[in-house]
Amino acid sequence: MRDEMARAKTRLELKIPGTDQPVRPYYLEYRLLDLDVREVVAEFGTVFSSTHARNRFMDVEARVGSYKLDSSNFVSDDGFRGFIGPTGSVGIDRDYDSLRQDLWIATDQAFKEAVETYSRKRAYLSSLARQSDINDLSKAAPVQLIEPLVAPDWTSRNWDQEARETSATLRAFPQIYESRVTYYLVYATEYLLTSEGTEIRQNRTYAAIESGMNALADDGVPLNHFYATYARRPADLPSVETVRKGINVTASELMALRAAPAAQDYTGPVLFEARAAAPLLAQILGPAVNGARPPVSFTPVMEQLLSGLGGKSDWVGRIGARVLPASVSLVDDPGAKDFNGRPLLGGYAVDSEGVRAEKVTLVENGNLRGELMSRRPGPDFGDSNGHGRAAFLNDAKPTMSNLFFTSTETVSPAELKKKFLDSCRAEKLPYCVIVREMDNPTLSLLHQEDFSELLASFGGGAGTGDRLPLVVYRVYPDTGREEMIRGSRIIGLNTRALRNVAGIGSDNFAYNYMQSQVTGFAGTALGAFGSAQGGVPASIVAPSLLFEELEVRGARGEAKRLPLLPPPPMSAMK
Repeated sequence: MRDEMARAKTRLELKIPGTDQPVRPYYLEYRLLDLDVREVVAEFGTVFSSTHARNRFMDVEARVGSYKLDSSNFVSDDGFRGFIGPTGSVGIDRDYDSLRQDLWIATDQAFKEAVETYSRKRAYLSSLARQSDINDLSKAAPVQLIEPLVAPDWTSRNWDQEARETSATLRAFPQIYESRVTYYLVYATEYLLTSEGTEIRQNRTYAAIESGMNALADDGVPLNHFYATYARRPADLPSVETVRKGINVTASELMALRAAPAAQDYTGPVLFEARAAAPLLAQILGPAVNGARPPVSFTPVMEQLLSGLGGKSDWVGRIGARVLPASVSLVDDPGAKDFNGRPLLGGYAVDSEGVRAEKVTLVENGNLRGELMSRRPGPDFGDSNGHGRAAFLNDAKPTMSNLFFTSTETVSPAELKKKFLDSCRAEKLPYCVIVREMDNPTLSLLHQEDFSELLASFGGGAGTGDRLPLVVYRVYPDTGREEMIRGSRIIGLNTRALRNVAGIGSDNFAYNYMQSQVTGFAGTALGAFGSAQGGVPASIVAPSLLFEELEVRGARGEAKRLPLLPPPPMSAMK
């Protein structure tokens, strides 16, 4: 990589007819990803698939122009161009000649594409009455970090057998039509070399157990649920017995949803318990804390699409303004390892762009103080603070690591629930709503067509505040009785609603999840809907939250025809 980079820096150029000076790249970047992955999928006690793959992928980026204006950050009339250079597989053997040949061809292609994109971008910008004065790339001090190679350890546990045993838990629930339990175990080594002098070799290891399951209610409406747990290393994943208990709780809740009445339209107080408040905040705050500017787009449709998904932060341009309750502070800390003994997964030393990670105070006493920045500048800040993160050589975007939502004015969960019920009585409502868990359709929906159908109906509202609660209860204030309901959708729960939250609990909960890096999802409200197969590990610590008034709509999901026969008997796992 060093040798081919040196040659490209000194000799790569393109003579364009009618110009005096040849065009040269002002910035080059080589990224190499060495992946060793185990994936085991099981259903009802049987291994569905078991794969072990070793792959290497490269990505080459060339930029033409200058830090002020270059060939990146532009969506032209023929689609996304200039964000990342050519990518492709390379040999897993440590063969010098083979890798250098691949880098040579990829560098050539990336440079030629950059020249073409730069020409298109300049032509488009020249047609605008007013051009942005924000740079395309911020400068960064070169970083040298060469970690020792970590050899994957696949011998400590029998993953196939664990998948059999944990998935067999669902044999006790014959009304579940489909289920998957997936063990996804990753050992990765990332290499980064830039023409500025950055040289990085770092290890990224994580592991996941993700389970989705679905059933039909008696009226034919589809119901879904999921279980997920994550760890820094495969050996740190919970035991079979712990996973079986978690899956059993999830399946029991799904069975309760089958018998639950459908939700009705409701407007009034809503209490999010901590287990639901944390993923809710991940959805709302993910786009809000992104300080980078969106790409320049040749077509207004693309800008509208990104904005509709929450891709443009509501907080940009509001430094110093109050964006959250006056008691609340928001800090993102990539250096944090755990919270009250629970490991946090979002930590790292150097981000995907080779910038050292920084602890960032985003909100202090309710007022906006900072934003998460990659090397793509924004209206408020020009420099990266080490939060440009990417999965599997995707384009790096400002992404949360370990986010802490804290308040100086909290009450116990019991006091918060009392305040919630008092508010319900004061409004003379027959019942109020508690949310105990949020949905993650990336995990709970097992079929791509179901996921696509959901996005078609939900995606347009994701940026404006549509949310998908999963485990929801009606609470009757006169008696305290709780009743599960199904099919809810919350409308209009955005950063403005968060600014006026009515109560904050003292029950901080550490929630580990995967930030989606799918093109078009990363950096938007859909970014919190991620899975281990294509996401970046992240964590958020947050307490329960009370909102004085939210709009909840019912009737989520279209009915399907029930099976003609009852489920066959299923024996217990031997």
